[in-house]
Amino acid sequence: MARCFVTRRLPGPALGRLAEVHEVEVWEQRLPPTPSELVRHAADADGLLTLLTDRIDAALIDACPQLKTISNYAVGFDNIDLEAATRRGITVGNTPDVLTDATADLTFVLLLAAARKLPEATRAVTDGDWVPWEPARHLGTEVRGATLGIVGLGRIGKAVAQRADGFDMRVVSARSSDQIDGLLRESDFVSLHVPLTPVTHHLIDADALAKMRPTAILINTARGPIVDQVALKAALEQGTIAGAALDVTDPEPLPPDDPLLSAPNLIVTPHIGSATRATRERMADIAVDNLLAGLEGRPLPHQAN
Repeated sequence: MARCFVTRRLPGPALGRLAEVHEVEVWEQRLPPTPSELVRHAADADGLLTLLTDRIDAALIDACPQLKTISNYAVGFDNIDLEAATRRGITVGNTPDVLTDATADLTFVLLLAAARKLPEATRAVTDGDWVPWEPARHLGTEVRGATLGIVGLGRIGKAVAQRADGFDMRVVSARSSDQIDGLLRESDFVSLHVPLTPVTHHLIDADALAKMRPTAILINTARGPIVDQVALKAALEQGTIAGAALDVTDPEPLPPDDPLLSAPNLIVTPHIGSATRATRERMADIAVDNLLAGLEGRPLPHQAN
């Protein structure tokens, strides 16, 4: 029987399957464990089931001499030092594919909400600033027939493109920097779906924002550091672009006094791209399957290294 540390209570019955065959400790608090708490609870673990909020760096890996497998409850694994894990012979798993549709749905929710100024309109109701029908108020952007630029045409990007087809949108995509420049110039909406790497860090900076149309809207459901938030705030305040909708930020959560939150025409949601019950339970199933396989010395169903 191996010892497993799980850094958060997960939805669904998957952790029960893990507890049937291994000793399982679950971090029950709402906030994630601090780095020191993570080291203390993981030090004698054979398996870790982690979230993106858990920094699994070389120092933590060195502090866990028995560690065999890390199963990340996410598609991405930029929170894990993959090279350090691989040097130790530790397998690392992730949960791809399962959250594609949920994240694509939220991308389109954000696109539509930003286009139709939904937060502004709902605030008018709750603030009592609602008078009989006003022809020139709460005017948004037409979605049907608009051009949607998708940066990163992977699984989620393709799913977003499928949804755009229902609105008769023209979809353009980009992979190289030259293609991205053209996409930014011609798109009414720009949606980001690339992984976070040294190349994509601040991919959308002041220069990129300046290439967008003043009527364009930026949507990010990928990773927060892909967007330079200081540059984004300035672009929104100066009218360089018309709006932005973010499900991911840098850091997460944003402090309540973060300057970005004072920017106009901005929607921020708390990283809920995969937040449907079915998706989160399926992610838990895959994460547990990865962990069980690694602890038994079998190849992981979804292995990142």
